[in-house]
Amino acid sequence: MKELVEAMAKALVDKPEDVSVNEVDGEKTTVYELRVAAGDLGKVIGKQGKTARAMRTILSASGTKIGKRCVLEILE
Repeated sequence: MKELVEAMAKALVDKPEDVSVNEVDGEKTTVYELRVAAGDLGKVIGKQGKTARAMRTILSASGTKIGKRCVLEILE
């Protein structure tokens, strides 16, 4: 799952080397913290948050398959 978030983010940004994903595991929920370069933040979020919402939907659907709730947080 971490690789999925990382791959999606790297495909969107100008500086893929600055993309980092931190996985915080809980009992039933896993939180993925995504960090990108400051200039790429808008590209990851998208207009009116549509890109971020799409990434969260894909992550949520993938998490359902393995029986875990997955949450994506985009950090500055």
